[in-house]
Amino acid sequence: MSRTTIVPPGIKKRDAIATRASILSAARDRFLRESYASVGLRDIAGDAGVDVALISRYFGGKEGLFRDVLLHGKEGGLFRQPLSATEIPAYLAQLVVDDADENRQHRMEMFIVMLRSASSPQAGEIIRDLVHHDILGPLAEILGDENAELRANMLLAVLMGIGVLRTIMKIDALDGSPRQRAECEYRFRCLFEAALTC
Repeated sequence: MSRTTIVPPGIKKRDAIATRASILSAARDRFLRESYASVGLRDIAGDAGVDVALISRYFGGKEGLFRDVLLHGKEGGLFRQPLSATEIPAYLAQLVVDDADENRQHRMEMFIVMLRSASSPQAGEIIRDLVHHDILGPLAEILGDENAELRANMLLAVLMGIGVLRTIMKIDALDGSPRQRAECEYRFRCLFEAALTC
């Protein structure tokens, strides 16, 4: 004898958008604390208060969910707008100085997620693909010379170091004054120019 679930009048089935958001939030929290290999779909489903089958329905499985965690709330790649190689140092210096705390915090959380899970073959492949697609590939294309890929990697290392200092270690000398912002923007531009030309 089959049983049919009856939904009482006035009570709606769980909203798909809210369910998906709840799963993403639970997964993000888990991946912030634990490595990709340590996180189970049942753990995430339990944290989100959903049936584990919904993760496969919405994300296709653990790899798809991990990718969506890294992509969630992310703006387009840094180097998607038209830039020339000579404009990159000033562009990045302005980004660093104008970077809002909440944007920086989100990026650093995703950086922590990537660091925790980079040793996993599945997660590592996803991470490398996203970093190449969003940052290294477009930057190397703009630089467009025989050492473009190496120079792009050097620049990313500098950017990540600045991000770690400002967000994770809370070392940030920017007080917000116009004079200091101009000075910092100039110095960051010099730093990025050095990373691209040395």
